[in-house]
Amino acid sequence: MNSWLPDNQIIAILRGLPPEDAANVGKALYQSGTRVMEVPLNRPQALSCITILRENLPSDCIVGAGTVINITQVEQVKNAGGQLIVSPNCDSDLIDYTLELGLISLPGIATASEAFQAYHAGATTLKVFPAASYGTDHIKALTSVLPPECALIAVGGVSIENRHQWLSAGARAVGIGSHLYQQGDNLSQIQQKIKGLV
Repeated sequence: MNSWLPDNQIIAILRGLPPEDAANVGKALYQSGTRVMEVPLNRPQALSCITILRENLPSDCIVGAGTVINITQVEQVKNAGGQLIVSPNCDSDLIDYTLELGLISLPGIATASEAFQAYHAGATTLKVFPAASYGTDHIKALTSVLPPECALIAVGGVSIENRHQWLSAGARAVGIGSHLYQQGDNLSQIQQKIKGLV
C-alpha cells in the first residue's frame, strides 16, 4: 500500500529544475540513495523534466509532480511518465482520479478532518503541509488517531539537518526542497548538499 515509500525516507522536491540539468541532478540524487523525486508544476517546463528524469533513472526510482491541483494536470503528468501526484490540498475528486489512473496519490492535509477526508477517498499516504506551521507535536497527534496504514509525510520547513525530528515524531518520510536542490544550483553544490544524506 505504501511500499513505494523510500528506504532513506527522503522525497526530493526539485522546484525550478531546468530540463538541461534534470538528468544530472536526478542521477546525483539517485546515487545518494534518493528514490523519490517530485517536480512541482508551478515552474516552467516541469513536465519535460519529469519525462527526462523518468527516462534517465532506474525503474526503482519514483518520479512525480508536485503542486497538482486539477484533473488535467494529473493526465499531463501520467503522459509525461510520472507516477506520483502530490497536491498542496485535499481534493477527493483528484485523489479518486489519480488512483483510477493507477498513479500514487499524495494529497496535502493539515487537520484531522482533512486527513480522514483524504483517507476515505482512498489515499493512504498524506502530506502534512506546511509541516513547520504545525510542528512535530501535530504529527504525533495525527498518528495517534489515523489508521496504522496511513503514512504521514512532513513537507514544508523540513531540512536535511532537522529531518530526524519529524521522523521521530511519527512521519514515515519527509519532503525536502531547497536544502537539497535550489533553482540555479550547479552539480557540485548539489553534491555538497547531499553529503548529509549519505
